[in-house]
Amino acid sequence: MRNMEAIRNRYLQDDLKVRLGGIAANLARIASCSSYPADWEAVHSMLEESEFFIEWTVPEAPPDVKAFLAELQIQLAFWYLIWSKVHTDSQECEKLGQLARLWSQNVLGFGE
Repeated sequence: MRNMEAIRNRYLQDDLKVRLGGIAANLARIASCSSYPADWEAVHSMLEESEFFIEWTVPEAPPDVKAFLAELQIQLAFWYLIWSKVHTDSQECEKLGQLARLWSQNVLGFGE
């Protein structure tokens, strides 16, 4: 595990819109990488990192964004838990890719 405290300190220097953009970018990377079984560990890491980004963003978010991010964090935790088992299943990879793209677009919508 990387030094999450250093990442957190750097991440919290950005305003809410930039943080939401970071979450959306991570989700877009998950969508791009999820169909490549060789990248499963990178996807696993990005799922976890996205959960942290959400945790650090929620306190300053408006109520509607908080609710969405809380649900998203639950979904990411689920995928994090199962990813090491399902990353070779092309249907599951496609499912995560589609979800991650949708989530990314939704998060970007909050940053506008």
